[in-house]
Amino acid sequence: MNKRLNGIRFPRGPENEAEIWLWAPLARKAAICLEGKTGKAGNAGKDANTGNPGNSGTTASAGTAANAGNSGKAGNGKKLTLHEEQFGYWTLKTSEIKPGDRYRFQLNGEEEFPDPASLSQPEGVHGPSEALDLQDFSWTDGAWKNHALEDYLLYEAHTGTFTPEGTFEGMEKKLDHLKELGVNAIEIMPVAQFPGSRNWGYDGVFPYAVQHSYGGARGLQLLVDRCHSKGIAVILDVVYNHLGPEGNYLARFAPYFTGKYQTPWGKAMNFDDAWCDGVRRYFVDNALMWFRDFHIDGLRLDAVHAIKDLSPVHILREIKEQTLRLEEATGKRHYLIAECDLNDTRFIHPVTKGGYGMDAQWLDEFHHALRVTSGQEPLGYYADFEGIRHLAKAYRHAYVYNGTYSPHRHKTFGTSTEGVPGRQFIVFSQNHDQVGNRMLGERSSRLYSFEMQKLLAGAVMSAPFLPLLFMGEEWSEPNPFLYFVSHSDPALVEAVRRGRKAEFAAFQFHGEVPDPQAEETFRQSILQWEYLKREPHQTMFRYYQALITLRKQEAVLRQPDREGLKTLLQPEANTLILQRGKGDRQVRCLMNFSHRQQQLSLISEKSQDSWKKLLDSAEPGWKGPGAAPDRVTNGTAITMQPESIIIYGKV
Repeated sequence: MNKRLNGIRFPRGPENEAEIWLWAPLARKAAICLEGKTGKAGNAGKDANTGNPGNSGTTASAGTAANAGNSGKAGNGKKLTLHEEQFGYWTLKTSEIKPGDRYRFQLNGEEEFPDPASLSQPEGVHGPSEALDLQDFSWTDGAWKNHALEDYLLYEAHTGTFTPEGTFEGMEKKLDHLKELGVNAIEIMPVAQFPGSRNWGYDGVFPYAVQHSYGGARGLQLLVDRCHSKGIAVILDVVYNHLGPEGNYLARFAPYFTGKYQTPWGKAMNFDDAWCDGVRRYFVDNALMWFRDFHIDGLRLDAVHAIKDLSPVHILREIKEQTLRLEEATGKRHYLIAECDLNDTRFIHPVTKGGYGMDAQWLDEFHHALRVTSGQEPLGYYADFEGIRHLAKAYRHAYVYNGTYSPHRHKTFGTSTEGVPGRQFIVFSQNHDQVGNRMLGERSSRLYSFEMQKLLAGAVMSAPFLPLLFMGEEWSEPNPFLYFVSHSDPALVEAVRRGRKAEFAAFQFHGEVPDPQAEETFRQSILQWEYLKREPHQTMFRYYQALITLRKQEAVLRQPDREGLKTLLQPEANTLILQRGKGDRQVRCLMNFSHRQQQLSLISEKSQDSWKKLLDSAEPGWKGPGAAPDRVTNGTAITMQPESIIIYGKV
């Protein structure tokens, strides 16, 4: 809990020695080969690929790395023998390695590979590892206290495309923008070292190493420190269900993967097969490292439904239990957020109730229902969604499929969410998956009218769940967010291209798929900050500010609470009234998803009730076609403009 087991550490003490731990249970002998401060860009042995593809749905075979081949002798020829310990670990204490030194591990006197627990890969995924001292950073966030989960207003960002610089330092320069917008938590897409400098992050192959082109470990520590100084929490996206295909050397060291299960990426991570104890410790330590050594406030765990584990204690539960122990020791609060498409509340139920203890989960079904309501064709996974009926159900129950029959899956699917608080669900109208997994990566700005974009934002912000924005949506960014990679192996690149084309067959997309490997594909995805100074983008930004401010100030909206929530819908008119709160504290959110004006009325228990307008997306100030009345009484007919949302509060 207090330190990493795997890799190189520099504990404080009079000996001033480095501690080296390597897990290689099947090796006959092991050594560390030092390469000095600068190292030499050599070949690190054939790519130990396990059949796991990248995030594109392709499968790559072993030895795909263009830099494959034995590295031979180390840069300065110094080799230190490791001593065998219990359970497959090899260790050494030495004063001959210092922070900044480059090194590789050698197994059985043969090939040399980067450290599976490397903290830095300055020469890329095939180069030597670099020893770092993570304690050698002067933190200034001692007074920082994580926000209560129910107060989170999340903003998802990809480091490489968030700014023209594509670095943590570039992100620092935009923190004032996030403060001005009103969000209080930034969710950073994965930063584990991946091949090249262009990737979503889900092809990472060194879970402990921070992407060097982003700024490395020190850059991330500095970013987190700056975020905390501005009152912004940091959530980090981590991937524990697979590794990418290029530079994946883990299987050379130990049984990190198992053929017992297959995932969309090939063999599963080994969480319950022979030798799984070492694998479990590796990932538990990784989660704790982000909290302890990087002051990360929460982790977003990618696609946990693809984590295969039939152990008595699921790996997610073990991570939660160890996180709780760390919290008890430090007094700091950390959250675990799952991406999961199983509609199974076991993932988010507390450990004390037999669950895995995840604090919250992404709610894709809300997104899908919202999109179909706003005009998305019901193709692919959208085929299961009936538009406004299912949107209303998502507001009430979170899961649309909560023990009901799913035509798309051809089976009864999901569980009830009764008793699960709204703060455990995160909703959005856009995110990296739902934008980037479109063939042309179109954002809402390219798919919907200006009015509909405002309605979508209002539908998310008025939900009894935690809202998440995707970078750039707050000013209606026109650039796409495409899928991009920078692999070095031509065969792997071609496999990724084929995989992307096959992925869109179910959606009946036509046209040419942008080349994931092309640098231009990446460059097209970079945010255009200059648009903030232009119309109508300035107006959209001000609208988002107003929405977020209203959510913060209006107690009924601020609390992610489904108690007292009701929905009134007119499917033929494609309208919905969301009723939130009870008694004297009530809010009505009127939504018109149709392309025509519609008449709606506010009805409450008392005939004398009156209502004051809190927000109207159709007001001329938001470049809308016309405003609704500022005050109305119970039963008054309200003319709603097409594609608009009006929020009224009870007076």
